[in-house]
Parts: sequence; C-alpha cells; structure tokens
Amino acid sequence: MTAIIGKGLTLEEYFKYDDGTDSQYELVAGELVAMPPESPKNVQISLFLLVNFLKFVPVNRLSNKVEIVVAGSRATTRIPDLVVLTDELATALEGATRSTITLDMPPPALVVEVVSPGKANEDRDYRYKRSEYAARGIAEYWIVDPQINVVTVLILVDGFYEETRFTGNSAIASTIFPELQLIGELVLKAGESNAGNAIS
Repeated sequence: MTAIIGKGLTLEEYFKYDDGTDSQYELVAGELVAMPPESPKNVQISLFLLVNFLKFVPVNRLSNKVEIVVAGSRATTRIPDLVVLTDELATALEGATRSTITLDMPPPALVVEVVSPGKANEDRDYRYKRSEYAARGIAEYWIVDPQINVVTVLILVDGFYEETRFTGNSAIASTIFPELQLIGELVLKAGESNAGNAIS
C-alpha cells in the first residue's frame, strides 16, 4: 500500500475516479489508496492457487481482479489477490461493466490475500481485512504469508473467524474445497524451481 491520494470520497465518487493511468486503488474509509504492483513471488502464489482451484470450480467462479465493497461506517473497498465466487454471485456479476461486488450482492465463498513485506501490509491483511471480511459474511479467508512461511485459513463461525495455521507438510483443510489436497509448503514455495503440484 502506498500514498493516500484523496480524502472523504464516497463509493460513487470512487467508482467514477479515473486519473488516466493504469494504477489500481482501494478505497479505505473514504481515502483513495494506491496499490503497488505485486511482487513476482506473490503473483506466482496467487496463480498456483488459481490453477489448483480450477480443478474444482469453473473459470467464471474465479477472479484475481474483482473488488469487494465491505461494510463499515465509511466507504471501503478491497481487492483480494484471489476470489472464489458463489454461483449466485457469478450470476449477479454477469454483464456488469465493473468487477465490483457491492453490498447488495451475495458475499464471495472464499478470498485469498498474499501478504507483502512490511508492518502496514501485515496489519491490513491480518487485522483490518479479517474483521471486514467477517462482517461481509465471507465464509473462508486465506492469508498466505511468505515472510513467516504460514498459510492461515479462517473459517467463519457465528460471525467470527476461527483460524488454523498450516506450515511445512501439513495438508490445508478447507470447507469450501474439502477435496483440495495441498500442503502449506507447496503453496508458499509456488514458482520456485523445486515446487511441485498438489499432492495426490
């Protein structure tokens, strides 16, 4: 996350904002925040998960570009690294001119955030997005953290996330993908020359 550019924007103003560049922004409590390009490592991890999720859902149920309007006292949107849509949500987004999940749409089934280095990024993914995604009713939230070599899977239970951490050769347990067979180490080392595929 980089410099805050605007203040006090509404969702409507944010949706209309165009600075004539290819820069990507989140709206955080009404403030426009420029998102830096992802590191190659983070992109590789996201693509690795996307390829593995495609074994269980059609391509129209996955997105690495969709933004989510989250509940809060001030307008906030988030752009996760990877999103798994429900069938109802995929239908609601059909024909849309912007890949935005608004508050009147169903929540995604699962979101993935790959943590970038830095305390601000840790706070954003572990603290703020955790509460925002829970309030939005997102059933499952993955935090993939290459800095500490941990995949944290949070399952929504009675409005709060219950977390399980996966490291090394421990198999990741998902309620959205109960048949998924991935180990934490393979996800965290995605893109490296010695990285493998899903375990069988």
